[in-house]
Amino acid sequence: MTGVFILDKPEGFTSFDAVAVARRLFGQKKIGHTGTLDPMATGVLPLLLGRATRAEALLPDTEKEYRAAFALGTRTDTGDRTGQAIGQTDARISREALAAVLPRFRGDILQIPPMYSAIKKDGKRLYELARKGIEVEREARPITIARLELLSFDEERQTGELLVSCSKGTYIRALIEDLAAAAGTLGTMTALRRTRACGFSLADAVPLDEARRLAETDDLSALVRPVEGLFSVYPAVTVSAAQAARFANGGALDAARTSLRGKALPDGERLRVLGPDMRFLGLAETAGGELRVLRLFCGPAPADPGRKETQA
Repeated sequence: MTGVFILDKPEGFTSFDAVAVARRLFGQKKIGHTGTLDPMATGVLPLLLGRATRAEALLPDTEKEYRAAFALGTRTDTGDRTGQAIGQTDARISREALAAVLPRFRGDILQIPPMYSAIKKDGKRLYELARKGIEVEREARPITIARLELLSFDEERQTGELLVSCSKGTYIRALIEDLAAAAGTLGTMTALRRTRACGFSLADAVPLDEARRLAETDDLSALVRPVEGLFSVYPAVTVSAAQAARFANGGALDAARTSLRGKALPDGERLRVLGPDMRFLGLAETAGGELRVLRLFCGPAPADPGRKETQA
């Protein structure tokens, strides 16, 4: 089976745990995921089945959306409630003061990744060093915060919730720590729920218990989505039957002989290639007026010994 299954990951599961469960539910080994979620986090986790695993390295950098709960006054070594407290303050922050610092963190900003992350430093994962009590200097990385809203804040308890839409590579734990510091206090993330990823939302996601129930009745496969949905941000080009066969066998296509005829195509543009029946064949990248195969998501077309292959 090939496609994308949108899991609503429960708390306490790593992304690899989720993949292991999905392999049992679908009865197939070839399953991957589109990006890790910490065990504490819940929410949208697209799982790639079959040939869809080929998409992992090519996923467009679409925004991810989170709802993050936080508590002010304490900082932990991990940046979330699973860690040990390493700092406390009696500072009391008003809702207005907290809201006032949000604009500083919207748009294109630089963020220093936390020590408890999978980023490598001199060949070692940062979390491996952190577990040994070692802290090293990290370079700030560019990220984009497209949306940042304070959904709620209890001044008495100094707790609240944020809505964050951000680019790939953003650490919400670090964002909360930085927001708190800008407001004059300390902060810790207490819960995280991913509400959107890879173009899919919670409305598309299936809770694990529901997935298990559907697997027992053989209805789970009906919820597997086409792999093309991962690349909906890319324009589509429709090709003829002969061109579809050529492309499916790895051959480049003359863009002027496709539905792109007459259009200026800069090199390096990515496109979804569809056959005459609108079946998704794979991704192409433009180069020198050609559509060159970037990745196929269909099997090779069978050879026709009675006809010489040409482009239509």
